[in-house]
Amino acid sequence: MGKAVVGATVVCAAVVCAGAALYVRHRMRSSGKWARAMAILNEFEEKCGTPISKLQLVADAMTVEMHAGLASEGGSKLKMLISYVDNLPTGDEEGLFYALDLGGTNFRVLRIQLGGKEGRVVKQEFEEVSIPPHLMTGTSDELFDYIAEALAKFVATESEDFHLPPGRQKELGFTFSFPVRQMSIASGNLLKWTKGFSIEDAVGQDIVGELTRAMERKGLDMRVTALVNDTIGTLAGGRYYNNDVIAAVILGTGTNAAYVERAHAIPKWHGLLPKSGDMVINMEWGNFRSSHLPLTEYDQELDAETLNVGEQKFEKMISGMYLGEIVRRVLHKMAEEAAFFGDVIPPKLQIPFVLRTPHMSAMHHDTSPDLKVVGSKLKDILEISNTSLKTRKKVVELCDIVATRAARLSAAGILGILKKLGKDKVRDGEKQKSAIAMDGGLYEHYSKFSSCMESTLKELLGEEVSKSIAIEHSNDGSGIGAALLAASHSQYLEVEES
Repeated sequence: MGKAVVGATVVCAAVVCAGAALYVRHRMRSSGKWARAMAILNEFEEKCGTPISKLQLVADAMTVEMHAGLASEGGSKLKMLISYVDNLPTGDEEGLFYALDLGGTNFRVLRIQLGGKEGRVVKQEFEEVSIPPHLMTGTSDELFDYIAEALAKFVATESEDFHLPPGRQKELGFTFSFPVRQMSIASGNLLKWTKGFSIEDAVGQDIVGELTRAMERKGLDMRVTALVNDTIGTLAGGRYYNNDVIAAVILGTGTNAAYVERAHAIPKWHGLLPKSGDMVINMEWGNFRSSHLPLTEYDQELDAETLNVGEQKFEKMISGMYLGEIVRRVLHKMAEEAAFFGDVIPPKLQIPFVLRTPHMSAMHHDTSPDLKVVGSKLKDILEISNTSLKTRKKVVELCDIVATRAARLSAAGILGILKKLGKDKVRDGEKQKSAIAMDGGLYEHYSKFSSCMESTLKELLGEEVSKSIAIEHSNDGSGIGAALLAASHSQYLEVEES
């Protein structure tokens, strides 16, 4: 009997020892996996580094590319498009003006009554109209007839609060957010459709001509006086309220910048110099590239899988379309090589663009002690449940790395514009303030991004210069801005001045 007990005790002890050894091996294996996951994260952070010295080089490269793009067509990756906008709003504008904002599957029509310096925007109204899918791939006439009809209905609802002086034709600012080669302030040929549109007979046509003929067919007496994009609309809206605005930057799903250049500093401009001496330049800065940009393997892989491989490199590092996707790619590698979320790679984590930037922003801004928001986002979007607090903290850290790099690079881009305009230094006797008008969902809603961008710009400029540079949110440039540009380029202005 005693021998049996001793034997059982020995067996139990052996089982306990084997269990302990297994536990130790498991701990060693999981700590090894954790170390590998941290190595991936740390290497990514290092590659994303944006020390001030690097950002200064990025800003200098932006300035060089701006000069090259202004010198000749195709001289730079920055298109530096001449917008033909040579008069920005002053605040003196009076009267009734319309805007049409066509930039995706919806369009907006807007009317605005301007009351000069005293009244400013007396009254405004707008309406949003969705475009039926079949019109996005039909004919040019069908699409523009549909738009003109909606515009005519909107005009018909005009109340007595809105009034035109007798004998005047209604005037419209047209925001058209597709690639266009601008021919004048009120004409431009469509280069190609994007965002799901494919209307072949409109490509190569003057888009204002297409709209004008449709308005005539609907019996609508209205003239397009300005064809612009949303970035230039943002610049106009910013300048209307603040005369110090010299540039506009959109940081949303995509990104772009526009600024006011002296017309004589544009070598590729061959027309008569405008009376104002100024010309707004649409930079198309999303296509900027430089060897100084801190690109990683994840950026290269993302680029290789997009429709426009090799293009829009800057946009793919800083805009809302891509930030969440960069986070997903790094998480996927940590899951694949270091079992970051357990032994099986979560299937949802393998789907490109499943993690959007608003999700990333929500996780980044989570201040709850147990990072509850991070846990629920991982569960709801990626179907990863039961994550530890340690894991959640690393997800927040990753969001911070991606957002910080994007914000700091955006600030370097803005510095490049300021350098081109000679606004990056304080000059003796100059007290002139300069303002940058900002818009876009990324800037407006991702507060850790926007505050990092603004503090980086201050750091780059230094204390003295940054006192003379203001960043301002200019909302709804694509709507109000277009109506204001219709006003500042009205066909009746010269009559009134002469």
